[in-house]
Amino acid sequence: MAQVGHRVDYLAGFCCPVGGLAAGKPRVLCHENQIYLSNGTEFVYVYDQEGRLMKAVYRFPDQVWHVELLPLHQQLYILCAGVGIYCVSLDYQSRLAKRADGEENDCFSSVLPMGSDTCTFPDATLCTFTLLNDVLVTLSQVQGKWCMNLHNLPGPEDQGNLPRQPISHVDITTSTNNDGDLSLAHFLPVLCCASSPSATDHKEGLRHSGGFVLEEPLFSLLFGVDAAMLDSPMILCGFPDGQLCSVPLKALSSPNNRSCEDSPVKILHHLEEPVVFIGALRTERRSPEAEELPAYGDLGCDCVVALGHYGKMVAIKAAQGEEVKVPELREYCLQGPVLCAACSGGSRMYYSTHSDIYAVDLDSNIPEAEKVEDAAATLPSALSPASLSICSVVALSLSSRESEGESELLALSAKGRLMTCGLCSPDDTQPFKMNPDKAGQRIKELLSGIGHVSERVSSLKKVVDQKNRALTCLNQVMNVSAALLSGQSNQKPITCTITTHWSHILVQDSLAVSCVLENASECTLERGWTFCVQLFASSCDFEEDSSDSATTYTFPIDQLLPGNKTEVTLPLGPAEGSKLELPFMVSCSLYYSLREILGTVSESTDLLDDLLSDDSTGLSPDREGICLPLKEVTIDLLQCLRLGATNGSISEASPPAAALPLPADPLDTFLKLSQMQSELESVEGGGELVPRALGPLGEAYLAPSVASIKVSSELLRSTLKDFCADVSLCCAVLRWLLAENAEADALQSQDAAAVRGLAPDGGEVQLNIREVAVSDLNPAGPIQAMEIIIQSSPMENMSQLHHAVVRRIQTLILEQAAEYSSPPDIRVQYLHQIQANHEVLLKEAQSLRDRLCLGNDPEATVEKLLHVYQQLRNPSLVVL
Repeated sequence: MAQVGHRVDYLAGFCCPVGGLAAGKPRVLCHENQIYLSNGTEFVYVYDQEGRLMKAVYRFPDQVWHVELLPLHQQLYILCAGVGIYCVSLDYQSRLAKRADGEENDCFSSVLPMGSDTCTFPDATLCTFTLLNDVLVTLSQVQGKWCMNLHNLPGPEDQGNLPRQPISHVDITTSTNNDGDLSLAHFLPVLCCASSPSATDHKEGLRHSGGFVLEEPLFSLLFGVDAAMLDSPMILCGFPDGQLCSVPLKALSSPNNRSCEDSPVKILHHLEEPVVFIGALRTERRSPEAEELPAYGDLGCDCVVALGHYGKMVAIKAAQGEEVKVPELREYCLQGPVLCAACSGGSRMYYSTHSDIYAVDLDSNIPEAEKVEDAAATLPSALSPASLSICSVVALSLSSRESEGESELLALSAKGRLMTCGLCSPDDTQPFKMNPDKAGQRIKELLSGIGHVSERVSSLKKVVDQKNRALTCLNQVMNVSAALLSGQSNQKPITCTITTHWSHILVQDSLAVSCVLENASECTLERGWTFCVQLFASSCDFEEDSSDSATTYTFPIDQLLPGNKTEVTLPLGPAEGSKLELPFMVSCSLYYSLREILGTVSESTDLLDDLLSDDSTGLSPDREGICLPLKEVTIDLLQCLRLGATNGSISEASPPAAALPLPADPLDTFLKLSQMQSELESVEGGGELVPRALGPLGEAYLAPSVASIKVSSELLRSTLKDFCADVSLCCAVLRWLLAENAEADALQSQDAAAVRGLAPDGGEVQLNIREVAVSDLNPAGPIQAMEIIIQSSPMENMSQLHHAVVRRIQTLILEQAAEYSSPPDIRVQYLHQIQANHEVLLKEAQSLRDRLCLGNDPEATVEKLLHVYQQLRNPSLVVL
């Protein structure tokens, strides 16, 4: 089509939320010199275009979804979301426009609040409505179904007695449920009215409500002969699922004349995308005599158009067949997404996208000189949209200035700027001689256009820069992810080392964990990456009711160049009134959130679904970023011991008996505690004696708890070759157990077989390694083994140390099982006997604990229970 000439004039600016106005709900109406504007918020503005000043502002309880004007009654109808439809009399504007004398700006001094009690048609389910003279047609959604209602409009004299109930209604079923599809949730239905030329009493009402008059052949072909004979206006409905249907207004007005089986709803088409606009055009060329007649005159419109959100458009008109008129339907694909649209009085339709406003002409492409008077007009096979170079317009309305003889578009931009765009055809742009007044006006128009183009270029440049930065960040993230996920576990280009050590902070010693992140890759970790350290409290066998908990520490990375490293240190002090729970797990990972570079959660989630599968290790649990695990380490008591904190902490190579004192008799210890507790508190009754004796006062007098583990000397000698180079096997086993302890360097210069240290809670712990011979297992003779003796008080430290030793032995066996021959022959009957004895001891221990809770003979019960625990703690088994 020919290029559309236009000029842009900015009228005023209105408030808008952060990010700009959203499409679908803003509305701009024009009547004479008054502009009625809703920007999708809770405000409705009345603006005087001639005086360029604000006349009135109304504030509603919630977001305004739709506005329509009824000039005949001087009323404005406003749909407030979740409340209903308000009827505002335009006579009240004089009370609101209290402008100060001599004030020449757009400020206004008062805002009229509209409460819920002033709502004319209260209904929280209403989605849209349309007006036609004295009737109101509404569309609501209840439980996934659409319902169309018909109301009588109140006149100016009926303000005190308003009708509340609809006259009649009809249910409309669509193919999809709007509530179940989140992608359609923010789309509202479109409602308008179409009439035949014979229904003359509706023409003026159609003009101001977005409706139109269709010529007789098209009206009959679309809606049927019955509707044409009844002169019934038709209500056109466009739904978010793409369905386009019609309902006769007289079918709503006369519900008793309609049977329940025959639905008046007729489906016209299905766009398969949300319908955002329904309008009508005059595509046939008019004769010179009829050129001045408006589109709503006797001729009417000869083409109905419906436009979808993503650019699909359908045009329907009546074409000349062989004998009679036949419907002609053609679909077009325009650039989307479409924000809003408007039809002119001729063959042009204007629609807005994020980047521009386009004009499409549905007139025949045949030149005027080649056309014959009776040629059958057909729809063009393709459309050529013409640009108006106005971007981000969310509301359009077409008005006509009869005094100047030209049409203009009234537009509201996403930034809240109200503007007019004067339109003229190519015939009106012939060269002519300008006088000074016209030249000044032309210069003003050009400067206004330059300002708008500059704003558009700035907006587009900002978008391009954001996308370039996002692509650069995504490329770097993908490179780092590929390097970590594709590399071997021991050859990852980005590694993490986790160690524990004791430090002196604030005049006291505390345990800390250090995590060193080293970048050995060719990529630079820049801003946006986060180094995450998680501490998990692991459940152990000795903690029946323990539950896993995690504490996460995040450290944003500013820049980590290739070859550099960074270190973070976390204190491991327990919370006030509690003890440090051992063992616990330290997990380190790298995290990159995609929300910062992609904007919304849905976009980042869609991108991750394309790049990574659902079970990918790089997908974060919240599906909003990429999480790359680096290392996991379990920290136990062997790594947390303070070996240099006691006198004689590392013993020389000496007989094991000298290093460990023999435990006292359990019965004597218990009797001493019972006597001391009785003297201090004078508590009668044996039921309270046992738990008090085991409290903090008694821990100093309790004998150290002892446990032992025997491991085959042959197994240890073959697996600990690196530790057995120049020391005895006993010393090698001790060095192996304390290899991950930062304070075990002193063992390197001594041939020590025993060690003593302090646990994090201050309790003393001792380890002793000695060589023993275990008989009765092998028919060929005794088996040489290393006995690891664990001694500690209280029992909790002994249990944690026992767990740490067992975990290392299990790891050693699993790693080396495939490299060694089968173990020597053992007596299976002897193993069965040991297992049976342990099962008997466990049942006896459970029975004694039950008796102890009941308070029956506590002294003898405790003596037996301690004896049973000692037997269980020292099994006659050897790890082979």
